[in-house]
Amino acid sequence: MLIDTHSHLYAEEFDADRSEVLARAEAAGISTILLPAIDKESYARQEELSASRPDLFRQMMGLHPTSVDDNYIEDLSLAQRLLMTDPDHYIGVGEVGLDFYWDTQYKEQQLEALDQQLNWAETLAKPVVLHLRNGKDGAAETDAYQAAFRLLEHHNLGKHAGIMHCFSGTPDDAQQAIAMGFMLGIGGVVTYKKSLLPHIVEVVPLEKIVLETDCPYLAPVPYRGKRNESAYLTAVAQKIADIKGTTVEQVGEVTTAAAKELFRL
Repeated sequence: MLIDTHSHLYAEEFDADRSEVLARAEAAGISTILLPAIDKESYARQEELSASRPDLFRQMMGLHPTSVDDNYIEDLSLAQRLLMTDPDHYIGVGEVGLDFYWDTQYKEQQLEALDQQLNWAETLAKPVVLHLRNGKDGAAETDAYQAAFRLLEHHNLGKHAGIMHCFSGTPDDAQQAIAMGFMLGIGGVVTYKKSLLPHIVEVVPLEKIVLETDCPYLAPVPYRGKRNESAYLTAVAQKIADIKGTTVEQVGEVTTAAAKELFRL
């Protein structure tokens, strides 16, 4: 049984055939699907989907970095109110983080939003799911990983800090993340021909990896270019097994155990 630790199955891309998508996921052996939040526009859709199958879905709460804008204080307040009103309803704080890929107009606001949401995770002793994306220019000023590490040094998230979702950092970033108590979220990108992830997966202990799709985005080979879905997690598991020289069953056993421990499932 596999756990998809990062899925946006509540997105409108699945409105036409969501029941079929879920049937394929369960047929593929997906036992649990974790739903990270994005912003106020997604919260109701996420809640509705989770309520329809509480045996399959678990929710997170947070404000995505690309949703941080001039109204971020109001948006943060809403997310905080939902989380603090019923903290047991959510298994983690996410998806939160820093995204400097497109522009840095709201860089300082993203840093402030992340700092506040790390406070929530620390207060509630919940894992945090981090979205970190560096700027296109490769400059130190737009290195989202190092900026996040600097913030994390001021928080005590414990040995089960969370997940570096859709990990795209360097090998040194990977080691620093693990040292800070984070797992690496590995998805379809690991199957891409020019991806650097296989090298990182090769050297990182399997116990520090969790599986994710980030669907509907980043479908693995041989589905690349199509809408991603949770059933395709098996392709990610197979690629990791190939890299590690082990079986898909072993990858499933270890990564599922890691996700269960991290999120107390």
